[in-house]
Amino acid sequence: MAVTVKSVQPASKAFKKGIQSGDEILTINGNTILDVLDYRFYQDEQRLKLEIRSENGRLRTVRIHKGQYEDLGLEFETYLMDHEHACTNNCIFCFIDQLPTGMRESLYFKDDDSRLSFLFGNYITLTNLSEHEIKRIITMHISPINISVHTTNPELRCRMMHNRFAGEKLSLLSRFDEAGIKMNCQLVLVPGYNDGEELRRTLTDLMAYENVQSVAAVPVGLTKYRENLPALEPFNQQTAGQVIDMMEAFGQESLTKTGERRAYASDEFYLTAKRDIPPASFYGSFDQLDNGVGMWALMRSQALKAIQESEKPQDVEPTILATGMLAAPLMQEIVDKLKERWPMVNCTVLPVRNDFFGERITVAGLVTGGDLIKQLNAIPHGQRLLIPECMLRFENDLFLDNVSVEDVEAQCGVKLIAVPNDAYTLIDALLGKDGN
Repeated sequence: MAVTVKSVQPASKAFKKGIQSGDEILTINGNTILDVLDYRFYQDEQRLKLEIRSENGRLRTVRIHKGQYEDLGLEFETYLMDHEHACTNNCIFCFIDQLPTGMRESLYFKDDDSRLSFLFGNYITLTNLSEHEIKRIITMHISPINISVHTTNPELRCRMMHNRFAGEKLSLLSRFDEAGIKMNCQLVLVPGYNDGEELRRTLTDLMAYENVQSVAAVPVGLTKYRENLPALEPFNQQTAGQVIDMMEAFGQESLTKTGERRAYASDEFYLTAKRDIPPASFYGSFDQLDNGVGMWALMRSQALKAIQESEKPQDVEPTILATGMLAAPLMQEIVDKLKERWPMVNCTVLPVRNDFFGERITVAGLVTGGDLIKQLNAIPHGQRLLIPECMLRFENDLFLDNVSVEDVEAQCGVKLIAVPNDAYTLIDALLGKDGN
């Protein structure tokens, strides 16, 4: 196994040593290079010995002296230098299995890749890890890693994930804990499966690990496309409240014992239970922010500060702020506070109902362009439309249903502005200070 060089940056260390496109990097300082983690870890040394195989099959050794963190200047076909590792599970709650047909192909790929966990914060189930990858995580001390645990009951885990190895893979939690690898654990909770006493068992087991940094409980997401899938029920006000009570109890116990509140319920549980979301100080280091844990509190806290620090706007055009049903009350609160300070602000919050996936899906990141167009055109609106950046793919050009930014602008007669998930940027955009 090796990785193949696609191109070499001019004037780089690699270029000066004659490394060319098509060369294969076999080893660095005697360590086999299989992918991006191997390459990034071993190329940081100051003195490197590279074993290289040219396109004609000739083997040679290249020695390079460089700064400790200086890049060699090599580029590869893919960022990972390898194919993404696909998930081998068939979880009863898998969101991808609930997608309708006809969406772009990339949305149907299920990744379960430890490299993406380290590089981008993706969650892994442990079922796809080879012994080589396990040892590499420990040797390189790749930490923290994000793990979809769901339950520590081996039999239940196998049943929920439809993978006969899912239970035995829980033993990796102990191996990583002993190696000092920090772990952020995710529990996708399904009523009647891994909530209640099963949740108590899971939290008891996970809190016993010194290096479990955080545990987040998130509710199962159910679209209207569940034909031929297990019949699952959503959480309601009462059952969501029961989850919160248990997560907060374990979190408080952990805070008392260790000084860290390691167990959290996601914002969605609080909103479903119709309970006040805790203040930002409750969430410590926000280890699971991308999991919807503490996002509301952090945004509110930062937005209120940004409003107080804002300067008087000039000639702000009428604006629509579109978001998902879940975040709409928070956005309305922020807009109301902004209007208290600057009454000339003319902004309407548009909660977009998710007709595409079904009304049970309420997060902004799953709002489609088609739903946005239909519901925006049903109300009076101005020339500016703000949306959270998470509604669009990474290129910021397409919604999930392949509706483009240009489609929305043309059909609604607006200038669409995608705003990053940052309170200061949002306030600037609402005040017309976004450069658009």
